[in-house]
Amino acid sequence: MKAVGLLKYLSITDPEALVDFDLPTPVPGERDLLVKVEAVSVNPIDTKVRLSGTGQEPEPRVLGWDAAGVVLKVGTEVSRFRPGDEVYYAGSITRPGANSEFHLVDERIVGHKPITLNYAEAAALPLTTITAWESLFERLHVPLSGLQGTKTILIIGGAGGVGSIGIQLAKWAKLQVIATASRVETRKWCMALGADHVIDHRQPLSAGLQNIGLLAVDYIANFASTDLYWEIMSEVIAPEGYICAIVAGKHALDLNPLRNKSVTFGWESMFTKSRYCTSGMGSQGALLDEVAQLIDRGTLKTTLVKTVSPINAANLRHAHELIESGRTIGKIVLAGW
Repeated sequence: MKAVGLLKYLSITDPEALVDFDLPTPVPGERDLLVKVEAVSVNPIDTKVRLSGTGQEPEPRVLGWDAAGVVLKVGTEVSRFRPGDEVYYAGSITRPGANSEFHLVDERIVGHKPITLNYAEAAALPLTTITAWESLFERLHVPLSGLQGTKTILIIGGAGGVGSIGIQLAKWAKLQVIATASRVETRKWCMALGADHVIDHRQPLSAGLQNIGLLAVDYIANFASTDLYWEIMSEVIAPEGYICAIVAGKHALDLNPLRNKSVTFGWESMFTKSRYCTSGMGSQGALLDEVAQLIDRGTLKTTLVKTVSPINAANLRHAHELIESGRTIGKIVLAGW
């Protein structure tokens, strides 16, 4: 099968950073689906893993943790899917990635593809959707029933992949959404997704909130830099509020400023459940199914911005380069082999 991977951990400007390979088609285990991959998207985790090692791998390491495609075969213990089903999913960081013609994935973390989306539109969603969903409803404990606009959430990094779906989910949960963005195009993007207000993260966030009549917010979802915004988050979170972050810090975090306000802080990593095979692992497949229904009803929409074809090393290197620029909006997807 065709696949794209690496043997060395190199700068994306090096043509050997990602290389085309021909690899054996994998055989599904008991809980696995063998998926014919039709589209994949690129996330910051792809670029981080590409730079995470040293030396040379003995076998190609395949990256890619977002895919949409068709189930070809199922393992003996699979109960939710059958051959021919269209699916979308993010996969597991502990297994080979989806930048391959055929891919194995545990059925528990797979969702049925939204009927109204094509493969590229669907592939833009899984990793960021799971991250945003778990951030809001599991780490921040936002009630799924909705709060009728009585609570506020600050989403730092509103125009990125996670922020783009996070804004939509927060509005679905009836929160008042304040997103951060700095450029004209990113501000327009956040507003189009449903943000009630957009403030400039290049300026002090406390001043930005005051300009829209707020001294504090009930929830903060930081989908950008934990280190950069730690101090200001401690300042603008309301008493008994909740903060969630997804980007590992380079420095130890001082939790003491949160104590007097009795603030709850939590990390979100969407790979936790599949990495440790937790009892809640199946919740990811379930939430992807629910999101598919929300998309098919028109409540949510894909965050796809750019599609590139075909899926090959050259195009993936270009996508990694765009992600590393830090100026992308929404999601970049590669479709077709």
